[in-house]
Order: sequence, then C-alpha cells, then structure tokens
Amino acid sequence: MEIEQALQAARDRNQSVLTTIKSDGRPQLSNVLHAVGDDGVLRISTTADRAKYANLRRTPWAALHVNGENFWSYAVLEGDTTLSEVAADPHDATVDELVEIYRSVRGEHDDWDDYRATMVTDRRVVVRLTPTHAYGALR
Repeated sequence: MEIEQALQAARDRNQSVLTTIKSDGRPQLSNVLHAVGDDGVLRISTTADRAKYANLRRTPWAALHVNGENFWSYAVLEGDTTLSEVAADPHDATVDELVEIYRSVRGEHDDWDDYRATMVTDRRVVVRLTPTHAYGALR
C-alpha cells in the first residue's frame, strides 16, 4: 500500500488506534482522533500525563491503524514522531496547532477563549506522526 492511499483512508475517517512502545518494549494502544495536514503529517492531541506521551518522548515512533469501510478493510501508517511543547499560554504555537486540529476534526468551537484556556490547564501537546511506511487492505 502506498502512503498516499493510507493517508486518504485517514482523511476519510478521523478515528484511529495509535500504537506506541512502552519502556518494556511491548506495544501500548490508544483510541484517538487524528487530523491529516496538507503536509501529510498526522496530528493528535494528548496530554503530558498520558502513557503515550511518555512512550513517544522515549521512543519517537508510532503506528496509526485506521479502519476502512468493513472489518477486513484497514490502513496502517507507521513513522517517526515529534511532540510539540506542552501548552503554556492560550496563544502559544501549541495551542494554535491544537485549534487547527480541532477545526479539522470537529469544526468550529462555541467558545475559542475557553478552549484555548483549557488546552493550557490540561497540559495538552500535539503528537505529529510523519508516515514512512504504510500497509493494509482497503476494500
């Protein structure tokens, strides 16, 4: 499967399963919402107290599994990851990026000032997955 074909599957559905690597080498899976940027980078919002954040700080690699239209249809995107800074100010670059993720996944928010403040309170970060390999079966 080509990366672009897998990215299209990720554009079609924003619900996925993120796999990171725990300190003992075993996988840790999390249900997440993702956004696909025009640059082909997958972006996920998480908090700095989650296991996936600690895993990605230690081992900056992840796989994202996206379901297709039926049980036998899926795409997996693997790649290196980077993490944003932890949101520290309602108008910092991390919060701006979180706003773009929200817009991509959910549309407009009723109260952007409240949303921005909550991102700081929650200590949110952006996980950026740059795909280097894709596989699966889209039917």
